[in-house]
Amino acid sequence: MSTIFTKIVNGEIPCHKIAEDDMYFAFLDISPLAMGHTLVIPKAEIDYIFDLEDEVLAGLNLFAKRVAKAVEKSIKCKRIGVAVIGLEVPHTHIHLVPLNAIGDLNFANPKLSPSQEELSEVAAKIRENFK
Repeated sequence: MSTIFTKIVNGEIPCHKIAEDDMYFAFLDISPLAMGHTLVIPKAEIDYIFDLEDEVLAGLNLFAKRVAKAVEKSIKCKRIGVAVIGLEVPHTHIHLVPLNAIGDLNFANPKLSPSQEELSEVAAKIRENFK
């Protein structure tokens, strides 16, 4: 059975896409810790990040770096935090979260509830800065 992320990649579930190539996909988290919180995934449905082949893992990190640079240019923040938890969806994913304080990357913090319009605007801004 496909994960929710595979369904997003396949266009079965809508998302606010940031970027994609043949192997990787990035989209906004709809319940973000901060505006611009982005998920980066391999298109291959592999549950655990350390089960990825070395070249796929390396490529995922390089793709995530490009996405992080675009988020950083688009969202006022001090840094982009990176988290790999992997318990909530059985599909490898990297969280990229704009940070201004160390506590901003705490997943116990309340999530934001942005409107679809706000998410669309943020996604468009990040896409403009993706290179």
